[in-house]
Amino acid sequence: MLGELLQWTYPADATLSHWFRAHPNLGGRDRGEIAESVYDVLRHLRRYRRMAESGVGPSSRRLAILGLAATLGREALDEGLEPAEAEWLRHVLRIDPATLPRAVRASMPDWLDERLGAMDEPERLMQSLNRQAALDLRVNPLKAERDAMLAMLQNGPAAQYEPRAMPHSPWGIRVAGRPAINRWQLFEDGSLEVQDEGSQLLALLVGPKRGEMIIDFCAGAGGKSLLLGALMRSTGRLYAFDVSAARLARAKPRFARSGLSNVVPVAIDGDNDARVKRLAGKAQRVLVDAPCSGIGTLRRNPDLKWRQHPDSLAELCELQHRILKSAARCVAPGGRLVYATCSLLEEENAAQAERFLAEHPDFERLDAAEIIKNRCPGLELEGPYMQLRPDVHGTDGFFAAVFERRKVARPAKEAAAKQAVAADADQALAADADVPADGSVPADGGAQAAPQGSVAAGIEDGQAPLAGDEAAPPEAAPAKPASA
Repeated sequence: MLGELLQWTYPADATLSHWFRAHPNLGGRDRGEIAESVYDVLRHLRRYRRMAESGVGPSSRRLAILGLAATLGREALDEGLEPAEAEWLRHVLRIDPATLPRAVRASMPDWLDERLGAMDEPERLMQSLNRQAALDLRVNPLKAERDAMLAMLQNGPAAQYEPRAMPHSPWGIRVAGRPAINRWQLFEDGSLEVQDEGSQLLALLVGPKRGEMIIDFCAGAGGKSLLLGALMRSTGRLYAFDVSAARLARAKPRFARSGLSNVVPVAIDGDNDARVKRLAGKAQRVLVDAPCSGIGTLRRNPDLKWRQHPDSLAELCELQHRILKSAARCVAPGGRLVYATCSLLEEENAAQAERFLAEHPDFERLDAAEIIKNRCPGLELEGPYMQLRPDVHGTDGFFAAVFERRKVARPAKEAAAKQAVAADADQALAADADVPADGSVPADGGAQAAPQGSVAAGIEDGQAPLAGDEAAPPEAAPAKPASA
């Protein structure tokens, strides 16, 4: 498995799933142990490679031994190791990690060690990124209340997974282990979804209201759209834009399960799509969960730190800038624009927000930390942005900035004419979309099977697969979640 994975041809979750399909005779326990060990190697790859330098034989075997020893215990390998291998393993496990350079100890590439090293408590942050994330669920507020759902889970078969209320999200439930959520009736009927707590908190910054026109500009597989639509009580119109029709196709069954009828999925050609231009100045709320490096999701996607590169990061930053400019055109006077990433890096986050403000004097920045504290008083944040860290907040790394378009006084006649134009544009766009004009979704969701995308495609969801919410929940085969 490692020999195939370390060629970095495809994302880890896709490679693992493909390998399991090619080995159907593996039992559930074997699949779980392999998946857990593979992800352990990816988290600690640089340190394990340093340890493996002193061994003999294929390097992928030595890495596999280290991963299995970390997850199963050294004694579990005794029958499968040659005497020289067993002696080598005893030797390298006695090495004190504190004697290694930080980048090796924390298994970070040099460029990422440099960037994270400039932040507060860098050692603690890197350690948290190398720990496996819990599985975060979200109640569908259109169908259930969190407390009632939690009581049901705690008093049923799911009690073995220790379900508990999240500390900050009013809709969140955190569980231990890797239950097959997709087989739960509560998932099948749309009452529960998989979504990282940080991703859930974005909805509080957007602040959707009933009857509004709202745009989820990088909707991906629809996790954030689902929550926004439910908070709108399925009224108004919620456009789910994405450049990937395949990702939107995967979202449609989720929309169908959720009971929402106000979501309009639209596959756009890019940031200058004509259908986007029709909504210029029309939307009360626009969310841009931008394509990013996904560094905040390393707990779930440890391969990203080896697949990303500073050159690709520069390209991502330019893409983020273009998308944010395009989305800003859709915001109505007095409307709100939320820019978010699942990254911890300054150039993708605060630097982008400052650049946007410098180029758009018609927008002003709101204090995202104050907005979120009004709903989550126990959340420790320093404004003016929302920056979440796994070591501080227990979420993936998330960033969000909130902007408001300044209101412009207009004569009453001009305002009425503008409102009529907005209605015409809305109907025209709905006619172009791949759902009926009333925003309803076919009962079967209209989804077709879509191939697993590349890492770049996954990140365009605004986070890497299950970087909070964008991938399907874990299957019974215990492959680790990859996203938001």
